[in-house]
Amino acid sequence: MARPAAVIFDVIETLFPLDPLRPRLAALGLAPIDLDTWFTRILRDAFALDASGTFRPFREIAGGALEVLLAQRSRPIERPAVEAVLDGFETLDPAPDVAPAFRRLADAGVPIATLSNGGVEATRGLLERAGLLGQVARVMGVDEIRRYKPAREIYLHAARSLGHPPARLALVAVHAWDVEGARRAGLVGGWSARLERRFHPAMGPPDAQGPDLVAVVDALLAR
Repeated sequence: MARPAAVIFDVIETLFPLDPLRPRLAALGLAPIDLDTWFTRILRDAFALDASGTFRPFREIAGGALEVLLAQRSRPIERPAVEAVLDGFETLDPAPDVAPAFRRLADAGVPIATLSNGGVEATRGLLERAGLLGQVARVMGVDEIRRYKPAREIYLHAARSLGHPPARLALVAVHAWDVEGARRAGLVGGWSARLERRFHPAMGPPDAQGPDLVAVVDALLAR
C-alpha cells in the first residue's frame, strides 16, 4: 500500500493533552478525576446533538457540560469561573511526541493537516502558540461543516478540502472512536495508545498503531 498523500491529526488530547486544565477545575472545587468526566460528557453531548441534527459550538457544549457537573457535585455555578476554565483550552501545550512526529512527516514530504471537534480559529491559536502552525497545510474544524466527528461527513469534508480521495489520506488520533469514524469514511486510520492504552475491541483494528505519534507516523510512512 502507498504511504498517505497527507496525514490529518486530531487536535484535543492527540496533539494537546488536557492535563493543564485540572488546576482550573480544582479552583471550582472539583476533583482531578472530574476532568476526565467532564471531557467525556462534552463528547457525549456533542455526539447526541449531532445525531439529532442540532449543531452547537464546542465552547457552548463544554460550558453547559461543566455547569451540569458543578450542579451534580453541589458546587456553585459562577459564569466568570466557568469561562476561566474554558479559556484554558487556549493555553494547552503540545504533547512531547508532536514535534518529532511532525518532523518525520516534513522530512518525508507528506503534508500535515488537523481536524478538530473544536473551531478552526481556536485550533489555529493553539498551533501558533506552540510554534507548529507553519508546519500545518490545512486547519479544519466542525464550524466549517457544522458536524462533529465521528460523523462520516466531516471526514469526507476533510478529503475534499485536501483534494484527495479518502483512501489516500490518514487520520491519526488517540481516540479509538475517531479512528473508527475515519476508517468507516474510507480513510486510513492511525491510532496512538498514549491515552487509551487499548484499542476498543468492538471497533475494527486501526491500519497503523503505536505507543506514540512518532511510531504511528513511522508505520504510516512504511506503507
